[in-house]
Amino acid sequence: MRSPRYLLAVLIALLPVPAIRADEFALRDGDTVVFLGDSITAAQTYGKIIENYTLLRYPDRKVRFVNAGVGGDTAAGGLKRLERDVLAHKPTVVTVAYGINDIGWGTKADAEHRKAYLDGIRGIVEACKKREVRVYICSAAATAEDPAKSEAGYLQKMCDDGMELSRSLGGHAIDVQRAMRGIQKSIWAANAKVADKAKHDTLHAPDGVHLNDLGQLAMAYAILKGLGASADVSAVTIDADGAKLGAAKGCAVKDLVSREGALEFTRLDEGLPFNYGIFYALSYRYVPVPSELNRYLLTVKSLPKDRYEVTADGRGLGVFTAEQLAGGVDLASATADPWQPGGPWNAQANALKALTDARYEVLSAGAQLRAAVPGAPVTGQLEKQSGEFDTKIVEMQRNVAKPQPYRFVVKKYEPPAKKDGK
Repeated sequence: MRSPRYLLAVLIALLPVPAIRADEFALRDGDTVVFLGDSITAAQTYGKIIENYTLLRYPDRKVRFVNAGVGGDTAAGGLKRLERDVLAHKPTVVTVAYGINDIGWGTKADAEHRKAYLDGIRGIVEACKKREVRVYICSAAATAEDPAKSEAGYLQKMCDDGMELSRSLGGHAIDVQRAMRGIQKSIWAANAKVADKAKHDTLHAPDGVHLNDLGQLAMAYAILKGLGASADVSAVTIDADGAKLGAAKGCAVKDLVSREGALEFTRLDEGLPFNYGIFYALSYRYVPVPSELNRYLLTVKSLPKDRYEVTADGRGLGVFTAEQLAGGVDLASATADPWQPGGPWNAQANALKALTDARYEVLSAGAQLRAAVPGAPVTGQLEKQSGEFDTKIVEMQRNVAKPQPYRFVVKKYEPPAKKDGK
């Protein structure tokens, strides 16, 4: 029989997520965020997604990010290296993601290893609280185990205890595993319709524990929601009858005019949509980024019944009916050509991703050199140069992520002329 504590955790996970205002996002101006964990964290992927999301959505907040993941690590190991790898960076926020190595990938799921895990979690939370660091204990990422069975598995129950322990000590908790399991269930449902198992989608590498890119996105999504990331980027409502502005949320609209049958206006957003490459939206079939983290809305009412082309700074976003525009369309990842990024904010996001990847490549090079030849002159020289590079590239990241005024045009769609009478 399940304990009342376990049942309460399940019920909380099943409750609908309340709407969260943008000012409730947990990462604040001036924060230093350290991601502490094992190889899933050391892969850097979910951390970079959170970093890019924060830069795009909250460009007015200067937040610094540090990855402190180590392959094979456990909560006990994280506690041992906490001072050197985490607190030395003077963090204000620490996320902690352990569990799977703590029970030896399931081979050591016993009371002894559960105690070691909880002792490590207690020590990390207490040390962070002592330094006035806001600490978030995350449940372990979901494994490839059948999601209908893993809910009652040892790993989830142990992580439930770790999250409850964090809350009891004044820390925070994010149930990554249950959030990922919900995504995993939708994947399994889709796979059930595909006979060829080689074409099945998954969150995992072949070992069933480490995450592929889709799994890392799912983990980033879970943590962002746990940090209070808002669903809405911005929203504009316009009445085409008289070219009147109805509402502008999260942005400013000016120079709204109707001329030659087209609506035109300039939109300056407070933050930008999150995009991650031309084909990344394919992952949104399973990870609800568009509806939960990335709504960039345009609503145009009172248009005559017809089809309308929407552009931003001359870039095609698509063709929509008057009914669609009246109901509101999400332009975050919209594009008139699936082989090209859509709005200019999409190109900004792509450039930001390249800069963030470059930042971590340089940091990784320094870490490898320190581990191999810690006393060599080249190591010290690279550390100095990489520090200067990091300062500069962070400045570049923030410049690229800064919202720009975009000129939107909504006009009746004219199909391209047919060639050779065809």
